[in-house]
Amino acid sequence: MAKCEVCGKGVTFGCNVSHSHRRTNRAWKPNVRRVKAVVDGEVGRIYVCSHCLRSGKVTRAN
Repeated sequence: MAKCEVCGKGVTFGCNVSHSHRRTNRAWKPNVRRVKAVVDGEVGRIYVCSHCLRSGKVTRAN
């Protein structure tokens, strides 16, 4: 679910690194919102990251 339907941004994986340099797995999730938007001339609900919303790649429907 944590995937932008406009730009395809998804979950990125990496490691937590403690002060003693022990490593554990972690994930960075994008800031994805479920938004009513105009898609192909029709109004529908899509998952969009906040970057695409702010940059105007998505036209929101009222």
